[in-house]
Amino acid sequence: MVKKYFFLAFRNLKRRGLRSWLTMLGIFIGIAAVVSLISLGQGLQTAIMGQFNALSTDRLTIRNAETGFGPPGSTAIEKLNQHDVDIIKGVNGVEEVIPRLLRSVSLEYNKIRGFAYLVSMPPDKTQIDLIYNAFDAEPETGRLLEKEDKGKVLLGHDFSTTEFYNKDIVTGSRIVLQGKEFEVIGILKASSSFQINLAILMNEGDMNELLDLEDEYDLIVVQIAKGADIEQVSLAIKERMRRDRGLKEGEEDFTVETPLNTLATVNTILLVINIVVIGIALVSLIVGGIGIANTMYTSVLERTREIGVMKAIGARNSDILLIFLFEAGLLGLIGGVIGVLIGVALAFGASQIVNTSLETDLFKVTFSYSLILFSIAFSFIVGVISGVFPARQASKLKPVDALRG
Repeated sequence: MVKKYFFLAFRNLKRRGLRSWLTMLGIFIGIAAVVSLISLGQGLQTAIMGQFNALSTDRLTIRNAETGFGPPGSTAIEKLNQHDVDIIKGVNGVEEVIPRLLRSVSLEYNKIRGFAYLVSMPPDKTQIDLIYNAFDAEPETGRLLEKEDKGKVLLGHDFSTTEFYNKDIVTGSRIVLQGKEFEVIGILKASSSFQINLAILMNEGDMNELLDLEDEYDLIVVQIAKGADIEQVSLAIKERMRRDRGLKEGEEDFTVETPLNTLATVNTILLVINIVVIGIALVSLIVGGIGIANTMYTSVLERTREIGVMKAIGARNSDILLIFLFEAGLLGLIGGVIGVLIGVALAFGASQIVNTSLETDLFKVTFSYSLILFSIAFSFIVGVISGVFPARQASKLKPVDALRG
């Protein structure tokens, strides 16, 4: 019996053709929005978590207040300096203090000029090893940068794949940074951190000379001693720096960030994005449900004579009710399935565009089967609920009145 209801409902929807497709439009949009945007959000979260793999739970970062957009610390009015480094070294629980420079510079190669992200390497071998270990740096070609290397740079992986300069950059190539020539000593293997993949690593002395810098840093990385509590050390550094600068609590012109703090902030942002996405999708689904209800009411008016004939030959009210409910549910179900397919295609397409534009493969979209099944089931339920009142109206028609209509 259920099979007969299904095929009868399908035949009726097929007969209405374009109207059925237009009715399902709101369902398409709603389900496609849910599947594509939530899947993209999960892909974004995976990519961001990949960046946190380059961080360690026993390291924290200090920056001065920023005044604009740019590499971390590069837009601070008051730069961190050696005095701040010495202050931090005196805090209990601090094992190593590594000041860093991060700047955007011009890069010229093959007579084509672009811009690059320049990162300093400290003059101390122990600190250099800590940095390499932090993001599992391995050379794909050439070798890693050492403290004795002058006039040489180490490039992130993306420089080996870019076509921007119309000529491959390889180990041994000579590139021009801020008007000065440097030799490429090596190119790193692809990292889970896109920041490293896009970076040029240069010894601190070369960078100070190149940019005419003196006693200033953009950020300070702190290695926490084994067994020390990173949150307690973070609070101690804040207190020491506040006291040194004559600041009250809450008036800090610097930040002390732990990976856990940053991760919590990112997760909060992603949660808000998902809530907004679900809100947008629900509006689309409500619109789709109203469309289904409107179509079913119209169908009742158009098919009063048909309803009368079915009742005259013995169809019960429950039979009429089920036929119309199946039609409404089928509208929601088909709309949900097509919406899922559209959502999957949109998510894959968007991820490919992002990966192509960034020349990376970090942004991978993963689809949750539970999300897909829930979306289809929810769209079916929306269809059924939208068809309840029109179906009841159809089932309560009296045979004589229906045949007369």
